Amino acid sequence: MPSTDLTFPDRDAHRAWLATQAVLPAGFRVGTTRFEFMPREAPKPARMTLTLVALDRPTPDFAAVFTRNAFPGAPVLVGRQRLLEPALGAIIINNKISNVCAPGGVETAERVAGETARLLGLPSHAVLPCSTGVIGWGLPADAMIQALPNAVAALAPGSAMPMAEGIVTTDLYPKVRRATVGKGSLVGVAKGAGMVEPNLATMLVYLLTDVAIPRDALRGMLQRAVEASFNTISVDSDTSTSDTVALLSTGAVPCENLAAFEAALLTVCQDLAEDVVRNGEGVRHVIRVALTGAPSIEVARGLGKAVVNAPLFKCAIAGNDPNVGRLIQAIGKYVGSQAPSVDLSRLRARIGGIDIFADGVFRLNPEKEAALVAHLRQAELYASAPAKDGVFAPPIDFPPHERCVQIELDLGAGSHQATVHGGDLTHEYVSENADYRS
Repeated sequence: MPSTDLTFPDRDAHRAWLATQAVLPAGFRVGTTRFEFMPREAPKPARMTLTLVALDRPTPDFAAVFTRNAFPGAPVLVGRQRLLEPALGAIIINNKISNVCAPGGVETAERVAGETARLLGLPSHAVLPCSTGVIGWGLPADAMIQALPNAVAALAPGSAMPMAEGIVTTDLYPKVRRATVGKGSLVGVAKGAGMVEPNLATMLVYLLTDVAIPRDALRGMLQRAVEASFNTISVDSDTSTSDTVALLSTGAVPCENLAAFEAALLTVCQDLAEDVVRNGEGVRHVIRVALTGAPSIEVARGLGKAVVNAPLFKCAIAGNDPNVGRLIQAIGKYVGSQAPSVDLSRLRARIGGIDIFADGVFRLNPEKEAALVAHLRQAELYASAPAKDGVFAPPIDFPPHERCVQIELDLGAGSHQATVHGGDLTHEYVSENADYRS
């Protein structure tokens, strides 16, 4: 659950808040540059942004978690090898093309990383390459290498905002969260909007801290934080080929309390995870499923994900239609196929704090129906608008609030619990993904 419940009256207010979140920890610099190129696979003009994150000194204290998709992108393959290296000194990120299963993809990723390293005076294995965008296309390596000196020249301490803005693709707005930990800080930046399902999501996440955390401790903390945050969200049930969550420490500030740092890391990751859902392609409602009384954490998370991934229920939420039969159907489908030993006779379900199901029967009436509709409308991020020139587009580019459709499920079958976030299924989502490359 998020650490805040923010409301933004307009884009300027949101941007001002982001600026307060984006102050870089000590020892980091960020630079970006943009250039035009012509994709080989679809020869029409395109623009790519290169985002460079550089440490003042390479650090041995870094961690990363990558996608579980069996067709990982070339940068993921390279990144897994980087975990074996003694130190990391920079990250180079491109949007527009994800470099997945493209001919010579690994060699291209290493070539870009190598040139980045040369410009920064680092060994090539000290640079982590990351890519996001269209799957199947090859990177314009020559154009990227030509643009790299501009990214290096733009490196500056102070704010992570250039980074947050540079890594986006179909995102409506940048996502940044921070926490103060003793005398240091932790800043997280994320991109992700579609192809979002736990294990991770179609996202790149970078967590930067100046708090000195030993390498092994850092890696254990990141695994636990990812499992309880990014692996409990879904926009559309598709697992990306390029998921990357990286955590780097410059070690500039002594760690006073490892437990406090891990708690801050979890909070930042959970907030960013919900931000990714709220910024999901076409998402007009964030759905929060708080599940209790489960026999295991696997059942708790699995059932939560089954609810937020149920197409009919997602469509009902999109239309502000509290068709609660679709919710109960999704629960029964999951338990029947994945957890048949769970006894649903004690299931209790509430939406927006309103009891809708208990003791095996629905508990509905006209007053509850009206209250449920009001709850859905209050949670709506923006109202659906008619398509313009055949294309649906949200009327805002900032999150007006952090309200969610609140679903509470108590299985009465154990002591485990989980919270899962998802989004509705809208005309805008279909339009965005029908026209993504064209």
